[in-house]
Amino acid sequence: PGDDTPFIKGSALKALNGDDGEYGVKAIDELVAAVDSFIPDPDRAVDKPFLMAIEQVMSITGKGTVATGRIERGVITSGETVEIVGVKEKMVKATVSGIEMFHKTLDRGEAGDQCGIMLKGIKKADISRGQVVSVPGSVKVYKGFDADVYVLKEEEGGRKKPFFTNYRPQAFIRTGSVTVDVTLPENVEMAMPGDSLSISMNLEKPMALEEGLRFAMREGGLTVGSGIITKLY
Repeated sequence: PGDDTPFIKGSALKALNGDDGEYGVKAIDELVAAVDSFIPDPDRAVDKPFLMAIEQVMSITGKGTVATGRIERGVITSGETVEIVGVKEKMVKATVSGIEMFHKTLDRGEAGDQCGIMLKGIKKADISRGQVVSVPGSVKVYKGFDADVYVLKEEEGGRKKPFFTNYRPQAFIRTGSVTVDVTLPENVEMAMPGDSLSISMNLEKPMALEEGLRFAMREGGLTVGSGIITKLY
């Protein structure tokens, strides 16, 4: 809201140089205070079962395997047992031996934190980007779903041409991509750019999914459509 939004005039350079004037250190203090008072803290889903999608996997010599990502929901503490599911047919279990964020060791990680989780009992090759780390038994994998999809127009970065049943794009879900087979409804011959419709998808690999999860359909360098999962198989 333009009438209510605070605007603070100042110079970061002056503040860095130790200028105590109106536009120096004082302005930066005012800016931080305005951010704290005007921008509400986001609600963190800490009361739900822990889940984090893996963005990157690293192996640290002498310590073990680290999975990095943003915690989607819940809380994790050192010593807990977790499951790593999705992408691969076999689920693996591991023990959390440490949590780090920006080179600081944490006692716990919670929803919204971008962190690295040290996993004991597995090798780097056992896990990959696109999988999720979760509380044992809380997440299921699926190989098919129905979704409500909006097909992007060419000017929005989408395709020029329509697509048909048996179209095979990539679905980008959380942090991973998977090839999908698209089936259009029986009464729809083709999906035109700009259409909103319900479609069915079969996945090449099992993925950790839940109803209400958003995803993007991609083909080459194009984002073909964006969707939300409505039913799982």
